[in-house]
Amino acid sequence: MNETFINFSQLRTAPGGSMASVYAEKILRINLREKSIKTEAPRRDWLALYLGGRGLGIRYVYEEVPPGANALGPENKVVIATGPLTGTIAPLSGRFAVVSKSPKTGTINDNYVGGSFGPELKYAGYDAVIIEDVAEKPVYIYISDGNVEIRDASHLWGMKVREAMEELRKENGNVKTMVIGPAGEKLSLISSVHVDEYFVAARGGIGAVFGSKKLKGIVVRAEERKIELPNPGRFRETISRLMKESVLTEANIWAKTDGTPIIVDLSNNVGALPHLNFREGYYEYAKFINTDVVKQKFHSRFACHSCPLACKRKINTRRGVIKAPEYETIGMMGSNLALKDMDDLAYAAEVADNLGLDTISLGNLLAFILELKERGIISKEEIGFDVDWGDADGIVKLIEMIGYRRGFGDLVADGVMRAAERIGRGSERYAMHIKGSEIPAYDPRGSWGMALAYATSDRGACHLRAWTIASEAFGNMPPHTYEGKAKLTKDLQDLNSVKWSLIICDFWALGFQEIADLLSAAMDKEFTVPQVQEIGERIWNLAKMFNLREGFTRKHDYPPDRFFDEPHTKGPTAGIKLDREGYEKALDEYYELRGWDREGRPKRETLERLGLSKDLKI
Repeated sequence: MNETFINFSQLRTAPGGSMASVYAEKILRINLREKSIKTEAPRRDWLALYLGGRGLGIRYVYEEVPPGANALGPENKVVIATGPLTGTIAPLSGRFAVVSKSPKTGTINDNYVGGSFGPELKYAGYDAVIIEDVAEKPVYIYISDGNVEIRDASHLWGMKVREAMEELRKENGNVKTMVIGPAGEKLSLISSVHVDEYFVAARGGIGAVFGSKKLKGIVVRAEERKIELPNPGRFRETISRLMKESVLTEANIWAKTDGTPIIVDLSNNVGALPHLNFREGYYEYAKFINTDVVKQKFHSRFACHSCPLACKRKINTRRGVIKAPEYETIGMMGSNLALKDMDDLAYAAEVADNLGLDTISLGNLLAFILELKERGIISKEEIGFDVDWGDADGIVKLIEMIGYRRGFGDLVADGVMRAAERIGRGSERYAMHIKGSEIPAYDPRGSWGMALAYATSDRGACHLRAWTIASEAFGNMPPHTYEGKAKLTKDLQDLNSVKWSLIICDFWALGFQEIADLLSAAMDKEFTVPQVQEIGERIWNLAKMFNLREGFTRKHDYPPDRFFDEPHTKGPTAGIKLDREGYEKALDEYYELRGWDREGRPKRETLERLGLSKDLKI
């Protein structure tokens, strides 16, 4: 374990004798009830163990949020964390983490957001911001170099996302913004936090955590945008090499040429594109909402800080220029709802974004509602109007009801698990979630590794923890078997735990060796592949320990019965369903590879090996 520690005394000094570091060396702690603002040094041992970002954020939440705390109460905290690469010249490093306890799932909840907010926070002098307690009235936080203020946001409360951002820029000039919309204010558990116009911390009800604290948003501005590195020449050389080897390459260029809409056809062709609330994995009208349509309607593109790929797009629609929906939104709000017009889909997504809703959870929830109505479990009278698959106008009306908690929208505004609990009548079978988190836009019957990846994800169903479909249905591994999927899932989870602690984007196709090279160059201290792997494994086990203390066990690590019991009826995976016995064996294998017992609890020797046994409250 000790081999993984960063020895800060070995880091070189900058000219003039000051310590050059990839860290800002300051944590900002804000208590909203007390209206107190303090700075403190980050714990060196935690930086050594967890690097920053995901790892550091989870450790603060583990340490400071009491077991069993109400995630919408004053005891919960929000940690906004940068990483050692944030704000550097490293490509695809313009991201930051937003970490808290989820009010939706009860698990740890960490989101990763692009744009320029994260680098700006680092330039302003902070590695992380810890937000505590609850304000008496709506507020926003203003950060500018050494000046930090808690300001009144009563005039912003009730504003949609775009309007609130515009008002904050009018008041504060050229700032980077982070806000919630009406859905977060009204504590919808599928509400999100929006950053720099088009970037989102979407999942786990993080918008409701902000809303519960009466925190409308945060703005940040830095006058000087510079980070001193111990050995800038070495870092530049490493970045130059990795740019050629792993950024502007065939493996990554799709993000530049197409962005995530390219995945629509890939998923549809392997039976993984969700349709009709995951009844099917193939959509015959996918050609109307795929990357070709985005290209036909192309208006402009934009990028996060320090990113040469610029994967984001805006498109021309009947309602004007709108951000092109990402794959997850296309899958969950397009094919899953049987929409077949890109203009309608983009507009529905824009309405959701502006209200501050997570489009993955929302699309899943809307499909759940439509299936219940189709099956006669709920009526149009209960909803308040008639709506059906492919009804764009009706879907937008439902979105607005959910975002504002109006009528039927109030009943379902907390996601499918709670909606099913409230509705009853056997509706639970059609709620497509794991641990309370709605399943994203990859049907696991088309790629069986995704079933294990979803189920073992530490924040509930998540496609990002381990995107196994890239190696399976999109790669060379047989997709309809569990063979090799336990190791693949574990390795990807550990790899991403490190990437999200640095923090770098998922689209930078790095392995452990490249990450070791990056860390070595950034800190001017040698890192090995085993050291990097151990950091990732440590972070994953830390998140697991948080979830265990919140009551999660093996029984929570399963996909919905639909995937085991109902085969697809059309497309390339017609007749295919998940094998239940094989899944049990794969889950056993996954636990064994992790060094956990059969109930999914880390063994004492695993925690000791990772340096987690002595200083965690276990």
